[in-house]
Amino acid sequence: MADNTPAGSTTDGAIQVGGPQQPIDARVSAPASYDVADFPVPHGREEEWRFTPLERLRGLHDGTAVANGGGVKVEVSAPAGVTVETVGRDDARLGKAGKPVDRVAAQAYSSFEKASVVSIPKDAVLTEPVTISVHGEGGVAFGHQVVEVGAFAEAVVVLDHTGDTTLAANVEFLVGDGAKLTVVSVQDWDATAVHAAQQTALIGRDASFKSVIVTFGGDLVRLHPRVVYGAPGGEAELYGLYFTDEGQHQEHRLFVDHDTPHCRSNVAYKGALQGQNAHAVWIGDVLIRAAAEGTDTYELNRNLVLTDGARVDSVPNLEIETGEIVGAGHASATGRFDDEQLFYLMARGIPADEARRLVVRGFFAELVQQIGIPELEERLIAKIEAELEASVA
Repeated sequence: MADNTPAGSTTDGAIQVGGPQQPIDARVSAPASYDVADFPVPHGREEEWRFTPLERLRGLHDGTAVANGGGVKVEVSAPAGVTVETVGRDDARLGKAGKPVDRVAAQAYSSFEKASVVSIPKDAVLTEPVTISVHGEGGVAFGHQVVEVGAFAEAVVVLDHTGDTTLAANVEFLVGDGAKLTVVSVQDWDATAVHAAQQTALIGRDASFKSVIVTFGGDLVRLHPRVVYGAPGGEAELYGLYFTDEGQHQEHRLFVDHDTPHCRSNVAYKGALQGQNAHAVWIGDVLIRAAAEGTDTYELNRNLVLTDGARVDSVPNLEIETGEIVGAGHASATGRFDDEQLFYLMARGIPADEARRLVVRGFFAELVQQIGIPELEERLIAKIEAELEASVA
C-alpha cells in the first residue's frame, strides 16, 4: 500500500518502559467521575487543555452554558430487529462503558435529561447501517447516546452531525463478546457550531471495534475517543480524517487503555489544513498496563499543510509497563506537498493544480475506504473536493 506521507518534520513522541508509580502524562490518569464538581474549571495551562481555546467553548467548560431545550434534533433510522429507546437517567446501561474524564464530559453527563439507546440483538448481522442523525438547531444542548451490540452480532452505525449548535455529549459503545461494530462519526457542522464529546468503547472478549471519525465543519470541535477492553482477544481500529479550514479549531484526543492481556489496537489519523489560523490538534495516548501481556499496538498521525498560516500540534504518547508484548510503536509527521510527487505527475502532462488535488485525494483515500458505505464515501469525497477547490485552485 502506498504511503502518502507528507514531506516535513517527524516526531516519535514519548516512550517510557518499566513500571513507574505514576504515568508520564496526566492525561492517561485523569480522575474519572460523573460529578462535574470533581473537575476544576480549566484555565488553559493544564496539559489536557493547553491546546484548546477555552473562550470558544461558549461556557461548556465552566458551567455557564445552559441547555435551552432546542439545541439539537436527534433522529434514528434502523433496520428491522434493532431496538431504539429513549430512556431516563436511571437506566442501567448509561455509564457502563466508562465515566467522564474531563469537566466538559462530566457537565454533559450531569446535564442531559433523556438518553437514546440503540440495541442490536445477539447474533444479528445487519445488512444496512443504523443512522443516528444529530442536527443542530441553535442554542445549547447536552446529549447522551448508547449503542449496545449483542454477542456475535455485526453492525455499522453512522453518527451524522449537521447544523448549528453548542453541544457537549457522551457516546458509549458496548460491544458484546465476539461482536463486530463499525462506527462512522461525521462532523459536518455549520461554520459556527461548537461540539465537544467523549466517545467510549467497551470491547468484549474476541470482539472487534472499528471507529472512523471524519471532521470537516464547526468553529470548534473537540473529540475524545477512548477504548477500554472488558476481556482478552479484543481488537480496536481507530481511523480518522479531518480537513481544517481558516479559523477552525479541530482537536482529536485519543486514549487506548490496554489493561487486559492479548488485545490489539491500531490507530491511523490524517489531516489537511488550509487558511489563516486553521489549527488541528491530535493527541494519541496508548497505555499498556503491567497486566496487558501479549498486547499489539501501533498509532500513526499524518498532517498535510496546504497554505501558510495553519498550525498543527501532533503528540503521540506510548507508555509500556510490561515487556511481554507482541509489538508497540507510533509515529507522527507534518509537512507540505511532496515536491517529488508533484513533479512526477506534472512530468506526465498533468497541470499543477490538478496534480496537487490528486496528491491530497491519495493522501486521504485509504481512510475514506475504511468507511465501507458507498453513498457516504461519495459524500465525503465530494466534501474533500469542495475544500480542495478553495485551497489549491
